[in-house]
Amino acid sequence: MDSQTAAAKVIALTEDLNKFNKIYYTHHSSVISDYEFDMMLKELQALEAQFPELLKADSPTQRVGGTITKEFPTFEHKYPMLSLGNTYSSEELADWVARVQKGLPDQTVEFICELKFDGVAIALHYEHGELVRAVTRGDGTKGDVITPNAKTIKAIPLLLKNADKLPSAFEVRGEVFMPREVFLALNKEREEAGDALLANPRNTASGTLKMQDSSVVAARKLNCYCYFVYGEDLPFETHEESLEFLKQAGFHVSDTWKKATTFEEIIDFISHWDEARKNFPVDTDGIVIKVNSFAQQQELGFTAKSPRWATSYKFKAENVATQLLEITYQVGRTGSVTPVANLAPVVLAGTTVKRASIHNANEIARLDLHEGDFVFVEKGGEIIPKITGVSLADRKPEAKPIQWISNCPACGTELIRNEGEANHYCPNTNGCKPQILGKIEHFVQRKALNIENLGPETIEAMYNGGLIKNAADLYTLTKDQLLQLPNFKEKSADNVLKGLEASKATPFERVLFGMGIRHVGATVADKLAKHFKNIDAISSASEEALLQAPEVGEIIAKSVTAYFSEEANALFVSQLKAAGLAMQVIEKEVVSEGEALVGLTFVISGVFKCFERDDLKAKIEANGGKVASSVSGKTNYLVAGDGMGPSKLEKAQSLGVKIISEDEFLALIGQ
Repeated sequence: MDSQTAAAKVIALTEDLNKFNKIYYTHHSSVISDYEFDMMLKELQALEAQFPELLKADSPTQRVGGTITKEFPTFEHKYPMLSLGNTYSSEELADWVARVQKGLPDQTVEFICELKFDGVAIALHYEHGELVRAVTRGDGTKGDVITPNAKTIKAIPLLLKNADKLPSAFEVRGEVFMPREVFLALNKEREEAGDALLANPRNTASGTLKMQDSSVVAARKLNCYCYFVYGEDLPFETHEESLEFLKQAGFHVSDTWKKATTFEEIIDFISHWDEARKNFPVDTDGIVIKVNSFAQQQELGFTAKSPRWATSYKFKAENVATQLLEITYQVGRTGSVTPVANLAPVVLAGTTVKRASIHNANEIARLDLHEGDFVFVEKGGEIIPKITGVSLADRKPEAKPIQWISNCPACGTELIRNEGEANHYCPNTNGCKPQILGKIEHFVQRKALNIENLGPETIEAMYNGGLIKNAADLYTLTKDQLLQLPNFKEKSADNVLKGLEASKATPFERVLFGMGIRHVGATVADKLAKHFKNIDAISSASEEALLQAPEVGEIIAKSVTAYFSEEANALFVSQLKAAGLAMQVIEKEVVSEGEALVGLTFVISGVFKCFERDDLKAKIEANGGKVASSVSGKTNYLVAGDGMGPSKLEKAQSLGVKIISEDEFLALIGQ
């Protein structure tokens, strides 16, 4: 394909993908499937790699992420990001309205009522229609620059249309949030991976924005509502006009706001959303009320901490009382034992609640739970109902304190509790039925081996019938064995066998995730696979070697070495190998970026600001160079990052190998 044809194709793909993004995030509708979207995106990525001069600032490929940020620089806000004053009752809100009207004597005052989204404030800076900087609230005066992460949020425009008709520079304030369904899906993934569940969407969004790897941020599917504009000589006089401006300019603006001219209209808005928010896809914790006129806002001014022209009304978290019937205990696939409060059914936030989370033994002790207690249950910012307290007045004198169990409720093995951890665990990993079934269910799930027609009931029937003891045994099943299962016909048996055969083509990183190593979720499995390349290298790696892999900390390193040190797990891996599953990464073809490094050999050591080690290696190879694991007389350059290995440094110095920084390396390839 020549450059002219490629340019036309890039423009067409960019316009289509940006259009589909806008339809999805602004109008909550899909006109093409996720697969079709991904295929178009891959085609655009390939064209941009082949013709780098065609890469534009608003390219949808900039949403994918991949930038590694080791440190977030700070930026001083031109317009301080102040917090709002809070009101908690209609009386307090009436007092605020009265103060506003007193500050604007003999003037008609209009208010704009908006939902207060439970997310993270962000400041988006645009110059000549292009996003140049995204900054967190920080302390209100200075925040962290998180531009690469913000660019992965598809609701945030990268390049505005009709930029010549917009102010040359302005700032947009917004709220980054994680939709409730995305949060629930993420927690389900973490549960299947044996990781601790995340508390609520707001905290998750906050933590995601500060992640070092923007590709991980992109996978979290954050969203953003924009609600305010700052700048000089702005073309509007009211907040209402600014919201319309944002919408027309391509920003994601919630259409839930409403203008009010009386206190009663404000209260009506609050009353409506206090109920309607239960079915809203985004968590909201209140209402923001602003004076509409910018001139009146200036006249009212600010206190030391907040504007006088705006306030928030906080919804009360729903809290109901009900009786604790009993505590039961669930055993997860990693052996973690979780207590669950079984309650007398009660309606909370529009749903009937029968169970509530207690988390662990520490929480039972903190609440001082007794048998038959009447407890207060709340949803608030949490998705899963939780017990917040006990009604001591309703406690019976003879009620006994709830004692934490000492043995596994499933297999009877004595529980253990590792130092520094809150959870208790059943150590009988290969003999405890819930753990075995949980591991097999994890293995066959969509993000792992994706074996269809193997639901929990079928897996349990196979286990109870003595057909399988672990996931590897699935590959030894015969049609005759499957036909012995309840309600299994020939077609069902054939489908299972086809699914098992097809799963042998699953990439190594997903097989590794499917093994169910504690603390190794899909992202970590992907990083480990790409870093070590094959299962033998991972299984034999020391903790120190594992710590060199991206996303791997001390806890994960210890968990991986502990897993492979067990004989049963080594046998399991051997069985998977024998079944023909992928146990090594299939190297992708290197896309050439140039020949600047042809004939040169590099060694990499340390941690880098712009690259993960694997990405730096790929960059060297894409420019014609070679990467060696150790320094020798054939090494031309040692690329040194933070915390580089002293032995490599010493050997490079002794051999006269040139030591260069990350910036010097980029200069070598003209970037």
